[in-house]
Amino acid sequence: MAAQKPPDSSRRSDRSHRAICDAALALVGEIGYARTTIEGIAARAGVGKQTIYRWWPSKAAVLLEAFLEESARRSEELGEAGEDGAYGIPDTGDLAADLKFVLRATVDGLNDPVSAAPTRALAAEGIIDPALGAQFVGNLLEPQLQLYVTRLRAAQEAGQVRADIDPRIALELLIAPLTHRWLLRTLPLTHAYADQVVDLTLRGLLIQP
Repeated sequence: MAAQKPPDSSRRSDRSHRAICDAALALVGEIGYARTTIEGIAARAGVGKQTIYRWWPSKAAVLLEAFLEESARRSEELGEAGEDGAYGIPDTGDLAADLKFVLRATVDGLNDPVSAAPTRALAAEGIIDPALGAQFVGNLLEPQLQLYVTRLRAAQEAGQVRADIDPRIALELLIAPLTHRWLLRTLPLTHAYADQVVDLTLRGLLIQP
C-alpha cells in the first residue's frame, strides 16, 4: 500500500486565509464593523482565533487586507491589462467615455453593500488610527488615483487636455464629489450623477476647439 502524502500546509493556509478574509467582509456587511469581532470572524471562517492573531494584529488589519484583495480582484475585472500586466483606466481615445465608464463602476462599488460597509469602516477607523489610515491610503487609494493620473497625462499627450492642468488635482475634481455625496449621504449616488461630474469637469480640462 502506497504511503499517503502529508497534507499540503501551504494550501491549507491559503484556504484559511481566504476564509478569514471572506468572513471579515461578510460580517462587517451583515452586522457592522463595531459588532464584528475576531471571535466572530474565526467562527465564520471555521478557524481558531489564534490563527487570525498569528497573521493580523487586529480586526481592522484583517478587514484592510480582505478589502485590498477584493479591490484588486474588482480592478482586474474593470481594467484593461497593459503590456506589463498592470490594470488601468481604459484608453479608447474618448476621454469622457473612459472616465464615465470608470466612475460608473465606482458608483456601483460604493453602492454595493458588500463593499460599502468595509469602505466606510476603514475610512472611519483610518481617522482614529493614523497608521491604519496611512495603509488604507497608500495601499488602496493612491494606486487607484494614479490610474487617473496616467489616463489624464495620456490625454494631455494626445492634445486633448490642457498642458497647464495638474492631473493630480484634476482627478480630485472627479473623485471628490462622488466621495462627498457617498460619505455624507446628501443625495443618491447614481450613474447620471457620475456622468454629470465628468461632463462638468472636462469643461475646465479639455482644450476647446
